[in-house]
Amino acid sequence: MPTDEFPADTARWVQEYIEDRHDFLAWLNTTVDAIDYGRVVMTVPFDEKLTNKPPAGEVDADSLGMHGGVAATLIDTAGGVAQRTMLDDPLDGGVVTVNLNVNYLRRASGNLTATADVVRAGGSIGVSTVTVESPTPEGGTEAVATGQAAYRLFR
Repeated sequence: MPTDEFPADTARWVQEYIEDRHDFLAWLNTTVDAIDYGRVVMTVPFDEKLTNKPPAGEVDADSLGMHGGVAATLIDTAGGVAQRTMLDDPLDGGVVTVNLNVNYLRRASGNLTATADVVRAGGSIGVSTVTVESPTPEGGTEAVATGQAAYRLFR
């Protein structure tokens, strides 16, 4: 892993791409909070359109939980972007998911923040682990999902 600071211009490009130009991630209002070699932090803010709503009846806004697919998307995306940081040129080459495992731990009723760490970035396969956290009613945060993904790296 390089010991120098991650290039600011590359970090800005990745942030702008995800937040403004990637249609699906921009629709989710995804933000890149931090990016460094082998580590990425991304957030999707709570939005009622992304929750599991009951099919009928009154909806109690305090009981709505974010859909698990949003957490899975964050795990896949953050893990893949973390792998990109390990490429010689993060803006060149490619990263394609070959396996994704998500473990849901509890209901997420607020913003989702994923922290992805590269476990290994080999010649052709990389593995990332990701923890997704959400605020608690007490004002802290807790893990709501964890995941691991394997990626095919195109260098």
